[in-house]
Amino acid sequence: MIGHSPAIQKLKLQLRQYADSPFPVLIEGESGSGKEIVASSCLHYDTKRSRTPFFALNCAAISPNLVEPTLFGYAKGAFTGALTAKAGYFEEASEGTLFLDEIGELPLELQAKLLRVLENGEYQRVGETQKRISHARIIAATNRDLRKEVRAGNFRADLFHRLSVFSINVPPLRDMEDDKLLLLDHFRQRYAAPSQTPFELSDGARELWSRYSFPGNVRELRNIVIRLSAKYP
Repeated sequence: MIGHSPAIQKLKLQLRQYADSPFPVLIEGESGSGKEIVASSCLHYDTKRSRTPFFALNCAAISPNLVEPTLFGYAKGAFTGALTAKAGYFEEASEGTLFLDEIGELPLELQAKLLRVLENGEYQRVGETQKRISHARIIAATNRDLRKEVRAGNFRADLFHRLSVFSINVPPLRDMEDDKLLLLDHFRQRYAAPSQTPFELSDGARELWSRYSFPGNVRELRNIVIRLSAKYP
């Protein structure tokens, strides 16, 4: 995690506290703020689970009828096209980490099944009655306010409380003060071609950079640097 602002220091402290815990973590933050990096790099690869598998599922980018077989697996003949049995992410993750991005998009009917796994580790493949046990650590992320979603009846309150044993808020870039310049310099070096000297901003341009709010957060900042690196080799 790059930065020295109070917001980043608070985030780093939380990550050190929660990294090796087996309990679920809910990561909240705006789009583009780096929630998946927090999940993968800070809460998996920098922990005791680093040698175990890491699986990620974007609940908003997959058809709702594919979420259940993807997570839990399925038996042969469970549905049309299920020619062989297949393990799901819970099974393949084993002792590792399962990252559920955009958890607020998970259909209500599947929220109850996820809750059961979180409570006692039990799940079943689609089309099976055999109980299986998961030991994967669950990390979920959302850019929605799940408390509002609970009040609106779109998200189960019991699932929210199980997912948010630990809660982490990834700060938006506008709250990170001079970290914007640190990230600028980091990405300048990263995306410069091997034989290329990274582009430079004038003092005035760096001042404007510091004052810009970056509504797209780190993702927007990175993309701007990539374009500038291509335009001013």
